[in-house]
Amino acid sequence: FPVIMDKYQEQPHLLDPHLEWMMNLLLDTVQDKTSPTSLVHLAFKFLYLITKVRGYKIFLRLFPHEVANVQPVLEMFTNQNPKDHETWETRYMLLLWLSVTCLIPFDFSRLDGNLIAQPGPARMSITDRILHIAESYLVVSDKARDAAAVLVSKFITRPDVKQKKMADFLDWTLHTLAHSSFQTIDGTITMDGVLQALAQIFKHGKREDCLPYASTILECLNNCRLSESNQTLLRKLGVKLVQRLGLTFLKPKVAKWRYQRGCRSLAANLKLSTQGQNKQVPNTGTPDGEEDYDVPEEVENVIEQLLAGLKDKDTVVRWSAAKGVGRIAGRLPKDLADDVVGSVLDCFSFQETDNAWHGGCLALAELGRRGLLLPARLTDVVAVIRRALTYDEKRGACSVGANVRDAACYVCWAFARAYEPTELRPFVAEISSALVIATVFDRDVNCRRAASAAFQENVGRQGTFPHGIDILTTADYFAVGNRSNCFLVISVFIAGFPEYTQPMIDHLVAVKISHWDRVIRELSAKALQNLAWCAPEYCAVQVFPKLLSLTQSPDLHTRHGAILACGEVTCALQRLAAQDGRSVTDYLDEKAVEGLKQIHQQVCTYGLGRGLGGELMRQAVCVLIENLSLSKMPFKGDIIIDGWQWLINDTLRSLHLVSSHCRQQVKEAAVSALAALCSEYYLKEPGEADPAVVDALMQQYLTELQSPEEMTRCGFALALGALPGFLLKGRLQQVLAGLRAITHISPKDVSFAEARRDTLRAIARICLTVGVSAEGVPDEVLCEANVPQIYSTLLDCMNDYTMDSRGDVGAWVREAAMTSLMELTLLLGRSRPELIGASVCKRVLCCVAQQASEKIDRIRARAGDVLLTLLHFDSPPLPHVPHREELEQIFPRSDVAAINWKAPSQVFPRITQLLGLPGFRYHVLLGLAVSAGGLTESTVKYSAQSLCEYVKSVQKDPQAMDCLSGTLLQIFEDNLLNDRVSVPLLKTLDQMLATGCFDVFTVVEDHPFAVKLLALCKEEIRKSKDIQKLRSSISVFCGMIPFPGDVRKKVLLQLLLLLCHPFPIV
Repeated sequence: FPVIMDKYQEQPHLLDPHLEWMMNLLLDTVQDKTSPTSLVHLAFKFLYLITKVRGYKIFLRLFPHEVANVQPVLEMFTNQNPKDHETWETRYMLLLWLSVTCLIPFDFSRLDGNLIAQPGPARMSITDRILHIAESYLVVSDKARDAAAVLVSKFITRPDVKQKKMADFLDWTLHTLAHSSFQTIDGTITMDGVLQALAQIFKHGKREDCLPYASTILECLNNCRLSESNQTLLRKLGVKLVQRLGLTFLKPKVAKWRYQRGCRSLAANLKLSTQGQNKQVPNTGTPDGEEDYDVPEEVENVIEQLLAGLKDKDTVVRWSAAKGVGRIAGRLPKDLADDVVGSVLDCFSFQETDNAWHGGCLALAELGRRGLLLPARLTDVVAVIRRALTYDEKRGACSVGANVRDAACYVCWAFARAYEPTELRPFVAEISSALVIATVFDRDVNCRRAASAAFQENVGRQGTFPHGIDILTTADYFAVGNRSNCFLVISVFIAGFPEYTQPMIDHLVAVKISHWDRVIRELSAKALQNLAWCAPEYCAVQVFPKLLSLTQSPDLHTRHGAILACGEVTCALQRLAAQDGRSVTDYLDEKAVEGLKQIHQQVCTYGLGRGLGGELMRQAVCVLIENLSLSKMPFKGDIIIDGWQWLINDTLRSLHLVSSHCRQQVKEAAVSALAALCSEYYLKEPGEADPAVVDALMQQYLTELQSPEEMTRCGFALALGALPGFLLKGRLQQVLAGLRAITHISPKDVSFAEARRDTLRAIARICLTVGVSAEGVPDEVLCEANVPQIYSTLLDCMNDYTMDSRGDVGAWVREAAMTSLMELTLLLGRSRPELIGASVCKRVLCCVAQQASEKIDRIRARAGDVLLTLLHFDSPPLPHVPHREELEQIFPRSDVAAINWKAPSQVFPRITQLLGLPGFRYHVLLGLAVSAGGLTESTVKYSAQSLCEYVKSVQKDPQAMDCLSGTLLQIFEDNLLNDRVSVPLLKTLDQMLATGCFDVFTVVEDHPFAVKLLALCKEEIRKSKDIQKLRSSISVFCGMIPFPGDVRKKVLLQLLLLLCHPFPIV
């Protein structure tokens, strides 16, 4: 039942047609005298679940509330234990039911009869009993406390009860409040119940009944000092009660001075529109009699507390205070209400916290929605809302202000509904630009979506936002969910409208490139590059000088963002100039060009590339170098090029000093910068470079490959891979030999897996750069002389299973090797397929198939992609693919997209079919043995299951069984004492023996398979102290007992020897 009810949480009104019959069914059980207590409690629990979903206010109307129901409900309370925490739903529902029965239109004294005349001990009247129940449940710690507050509000405000009991009850509440402290748990619970009751009474009671007590209660509330409490709920209830006291002090009248747009009734609005009376002029004069209306002194105290509530640390308290400000202002004279608005605007000071800004936005939205914010104040309000839409304050490692920006969007949404288009017309440009900027450039998705909704509301209600419909169709709720899409795609579309271009660019320069979040700064720089196409002259003349000045800012974030932006804008201007056959210097004057040169010198001169911000500055300057090189800046032969080259080399050499989370980004930026720099500034003649410069560069880079720092090796390996073809000309063999040396595992660099990974990537990139020529020179292109060496290097790395404290780091190398093998093979297949030998092709596919059957999901997925890409490559098809037809049947082209290689349940049933292909059997069985004997439950389950099913399917074929068992033993023999393979293999053998895979061999005495397996197992565990290996071997020995002959005796002997093992667990 709870599961069914929870499905209606988002649309509870769907329950309405069914509420009555469900309630009647459950109440029949409750009212049945024969129902056991447990069943009654269960019925009330179900009633509570329905109430929780639909809300008690709707559910209350359905309770039976006849006079006859009062006594039975009261009787049920006699059996309730307020301290029983298992049955609180029963007490909660009974209190709600009792609150409905209190509404009967008869004096309760008529139900008492003649209490005095009745014999026996004096009985309490029904009124006293209900009051006693309410008071006792107001101080309990469970949900029944909330229902007791509802009961009090309905009961105390009855005409016959308020005359006799209201004063006494309020005295009790004030006494309870005065003697309770929010410093204790019990005090907090008591105050919560009492405050709820008072708030409900002042909500439902008549003003003339509550007014005599309001001042006393306000004074008591002030003495409680709830604003100092750490309990959010108490502060919220305090604000709620204060605002209701304030409403009690003021006469319930609608301010005639308020701004009115249209009518509350849709029918009345439509009638006015047909008569051509769309516009209603607000009455801003002072109506008669308002001057004589005295506002009680207590109201000032109330407003002061509500304004303080706007600055509370919790949102629910601020929201309650904002609603209170709106309600109170609606009953004040115009001048006093305007003072309240002024006080709310004081919240928007940079001395105030984000809480005050958020509360101020909520209050402005409430005032605007109620028509209490007159058009005369819009100038001030729009100014603060524009600031609130970009409010973002750094706090430690994060920021605050997302709630402020979201609330500012709510204000804009409320204004769209509150004012006539003519009133907001002077502010359309400001509001529309601010909302568009928030929609595409805000960091938080909820703020972008709120701004999009506010923009949509203004477009629909006001109809004055320029290009509103076009923007809405592009920047809708779902489109703005992706931040990169907003910055790089949607922003370009919106900037195409001239009204928004300049404000968007100005915002990026003034706010976003100095943002605390690095990702936002980088996106902003890229967005500036895109927007520069919409306003090139403005970017060159106005924006660029600002960016250059910001590169000298003392703030690290501003400096970083400005350097990135300078490079991106320069690149955009160069592309624009190239379209017209001009140079970038046609946009940038000499001062700007000189300023770009100075950036690198500032970084080096002042040591900005070192220390805490060094990694940011290095990455930014590398990106700048790349963009300036791509922009073909006229620096060829300039000394600045040597400075750039030194910075790139120093960055690659210092990678080990960069924090791990930034290292990859800095490394990629430096490598990209080097590639662009060399391509632009080292090319003297077409296809030629200065030999002296290139030789020095190559010598330095090849020397750095032998560095004792792994990260330095990574950086310079990738740098060699990124060099343009004309620098590699005549030096290809030298470079490949230097890279090949890093891929060999030696004792001193066995853990340098990342260096080997990046080296393989560099080799693949070099191959793609130099191209293929069958008759070419091995020092210039790929040819018959060097292709076998490259394949040998890559295939050797497929056996890298290095383990360290990080786990299987060799997986990085194997993954890079597979990718490089695929790229090299496809490159040769397109142009010179004859260079791919049959043995090489077979070895490549076998190694990839082995990885596709192993235990790491990521590696298996990559291997699967590589295998299918090579198999189905048809431009032209690769030569010498072994068992091509069988492979295409197992992996048809139509199923390529459907196979999820990370899902063991989908992969292993297909992979085991490769065991029937002799060329793949050894490698696939090796991979399956490691997977079936692994630790991951799903991998072990499906790999072992698929392997055993395959073996059983070929049991009737003696030749196939002999081949399979022989291959299995060969794998065992080849990997003897190699724990990475032998331990999982023992576990796999155990499973295969347990499931009867080798039962066909038990009919032959001393079968060769059993004899050799026993010998291998004995050799594997000889002098071993590995408990896991010993236990796995015991399981294998137990599985071999069914084999007849001497094998069985020897197996039993081994088990008896292991019984005497020093380790008790063995």
